[in-house]
Amino acid sequence: MSSYDYIVIGSGSSGSVVASRLSEDGRNQVLLLEAGGHADRFWVHAPAGMGRLFLEKAINWAYFTEPGAEINGRSIYWPRGKTEGGTGAVNGMVYMRGHPLDFDRWAALGAEGWGWDEVLPYFIKSESNSRGASAFHGGDGPLRVSDPRQKHPTIEDYLRAAENAGVPRVGDLNAPPHEGADFHQHTIRDGRRETSYTAFVKPVLHRRNLTVMRKTRVLRILVERGEATGVEILQGDRRHVIRARREIVVSAGSLNSPHLLMLSGIGEGRMLAAQGIAVARDLPGVGRNLQDHWFGPMIWEVTRGSSYNDALRGLGKYVEGVKYLLARRGLLALSVSASAVFARSSDALAQPDLQMVLRPVSYTFHPKGAVMVDGFPGVSAGVVLLNPGSRGHVSLRSPDPLAAPAFQPNYLSDPDDGRRTVLGLRRMREIMSRDPVAARVVAERLPGPAVQEDGALLEHIRAHGNCGWHQVGTCRMGRDALSVVDPRLRVHGIGRLRVADGSVMPTITSGNTNAPCIMIGEKAADMIRQDALPRRDAS
Repeated sequence: MSSYDYIVIGSGSSGSVVASRLSEDGRNQVLLLEAGGHADRFWVHAPAGMGRLFLEKAINWAYFTEPGAEINGRSIYWPRGKTEGGTGAVNGMVYMRGHPLDFDRWAALGAEGWGWDEVLPYFIKSESNSRGASAFHGGDGPLRVSDPRQKHPTIEDYLRAAENAGVPRVGDLNAPPHEGADFHQHTIRDGRRETSYTAFVKPVLHRRNLTVMRKTRVLRILVERGEATGVEILQGDRRHVIRARREIVVSAGSLNSPHLLMLSGIGEGRMLAAQGIAVARDLPGVGRNLQDHWFGPMIWEVTRGSSYNDALRGLGKYVEGVKYLLARRGLLALSVSASAVFARSSDALAQPDLQMVLRPVSYTFHPKGAVMVDGFPGVSAGVVLLNPGSRGHVSLRSPDPLAAPAFQPNYLSDPDDGRRTVLGLRRMREIMSRDPVAARVVAERLPGPAVQEDGALLEHIRAHGNCGWHQVGTCRMGRDALSVVDPRLRVHGIGRLRVADGSVMPTITSGNTNAPCIMIGEKAADMIRQDALPRRDAS
């Protein structure tokens, strides 16, 4: 029977960081387990390949939610990465940390040590920003963060229009004042997608104390006498047990981490017993507190030359392909989420609650998840509510570890979420009506000029809204009865077991969640090394 000091489950945004940092100490034998295979694919490397990866089941868990009562009974497609790098291999690559008050709120909710001043050093540690080091950015970390290689003039006009509508242009969305309008930065290195795996793990695969097992499904964590002792895995059709001499770190993501805990007997006792699973620890908060960003979509038809749509259809897409293959230039080297305006739906708020993203391309989501570029020159916006009040849950469908769990996010179940998103749609319309971007607009296609009343706009959000694919919170930090881990990410009541990924967030951050998940991996690795438990006999 094989054994390692540390077993890290999941090679995504957090897990890759944890495994890499723990293996910096040559005395630690570290095993990184990944359910998927290699991510060495053209459409993974090409930043604009995101749309092509949505339905690629070879590298995607391809989940769907349960129907939502407040979104007209729709089930929402949730692509989640199942490959090296996890969801960082299929996401939009936007690098947004969130607002300082997000993290101070975590600390106030019981996650001591996770306030802004405590987490900022870990953001900086991981980062190699193309602008160089500063008080807010790292210059020599493993993860490349860069500005877009080309900036579409329509987006420049949008940012100037936002200024004319009273939103200041800022030079850095990840620095004070943490609101305003600007281009996003992205995790892109020299025209290629950068994931935590390519940044933290791939360069150190030569380490003899770091082992990566791909296409390895973790079926359950073994718990004996109140301690996690190992994992049962499935490789092909063969099951194995691997022992942990020190600790097991669950970094399977906000959907799979609570699922794995439940399969291992850690969760709400009555629910586990009803599924025939022996209860190792009754923790009713496992799978609860599910949060995600919800956005209202908008589309405008624009003048010729004001959109990338034409270049992404017909012969144009082959021209762009050649540009990318020859020099990693052109549209394939870009993220479509080019820019954002961070603003408040009310002046009474202490921080922005709206992220208004404009993309120089327009597309439609097929109900089954496919992304289809529109046949007219268009730009599209997502009006994202950053701090929703709605809460959902992850639950077991079956004790079969290969059966997907059930996901009920309860989008828009808090009426205030819909109200504030409607205010965001109105704010976005105001910006798009201002020069210089207004001169490019031919017509509003979605929701359309006839949709003006609050009730009609809310119905648009219910019928056509979608999520940010930023699920968090299902194994949250804290010290109350519904928390799952303590501020050092140790699972309550189970020794030698931690969770380190977006599931530990008490509340969702104000922006895209990849950067905070990387920070969580950095801080988790530091705490694990500080706490360094003695090795035990794994025989």
